[in-house]
Amino acid sequence: MTGIHKKGEKHLVVAAGRGHQALAHDVAKALGTDLVPVTAYDFANGEIYVRFEESLRGTDVFIIQSFEGLINQQIMEALIMLDAAKRASAKRITIVVPSYPYARQDKKHKGREPISARLMADLFTTAGADRIMSVDLHASQTQGFFDGPVDHLVAMPTLCDYVHTKVDASNAVIVSPDAGRIKVAEQWAARLGGAPLAFVHKTRDITRPNETASNRVVGDVAGRTAVIVDDLIDTAGTIAGAVRVVKDAGAKDVIIAATHGVLSGQARERLANSGACEVILTDTVPIPEEKRFDTLTVLSIAPVIAKAIAAVFNDGSVTKLFEEQGAEKK
Repeated sequence: MTGIHKKGEKHLVVAAGRGHQALAHDVAKALGTDLVPVTAYDFANGEIYVRFEESLRGTDVFIIQSFEGLINQQIMEALIMLDAAKRASAKRITIVVPSYPYARQDKKHKGREPISARLMADLFTTAGADRIMSVDLHASQTQGFFDGPVDHLVAMPTLCDYVHTKVDASNAVIVSPDAGRIKVAEQWAARLGGAPLAFVHKTRDITRPNETASNRVVGDVAGRTAVIVDDLIDTAGTIAGAVRVVKDAGAKDVIIAATHGVLSGQARERLANSGACEVILTDTVPIPEEKRFDTLTVLSIAPVIAKAIAAVFNDGSVTKLFEEQGAEKK
């Protein structure tokens, strides 16, 4: 049987959907195991078939699925995998979603709108998930949508430690692309030794998706290296606009650091031509070669996920992992 086994106690099994096999293999490797063999294919009419090729009876199963591109198909595949694991008598099932699907639809802006992030939690629960693990939720409150344990992992230590090797912290400023990310920017600033903060004032028309207007910088960025931090880059319109206004305000250099690089539509061209000297992302979603460019750096999130899985399996503290990383940095 594939996995990690404790004699007479627990058995850990890691499985993966087809959303991001490379990341899943890296997580399994970091844990010192292999992915359990899974047969998955699509019927001619688009229906999905999934079967675990080894017994899951009595195991702790961690199912890894990333969502990018064919997101609705990948969600359905994850739900079918959860159902298959439940019906195979797995003892405990954790769905590991490095990038939570429909995370931006976490509240109602107007009447008669759905709260799709809550719907995702309900679907995972109904399909058989006992626990959810995700990286940098769009809003921390999303954890409350799931009636069970939620492990909210953060990519900031991974990103920030890399940025620390690239900038002079004494001449850096942390920039939030909007007022809503100020708390995250404060954490970045503390980790970089108390760097000053700034944010970009922007406006959004909620009737026009993926469109914002970056107006001006609140804070002093003149002569400094500005590090713009965000959780997700989709079409890159917001972040490219933030780079423009930050440079117009006198920033010496601009670095972009974000967790989820969805990079839809013209994102590649916008980022490559934004004027940022480097764009740093993690691989929570796959970033194929056609979306990459010279100034892009992609960091692996696999070690973070693997440590969290090990902590959950051994009944340890996931929160403590990030507290210890912060203490080590200090």
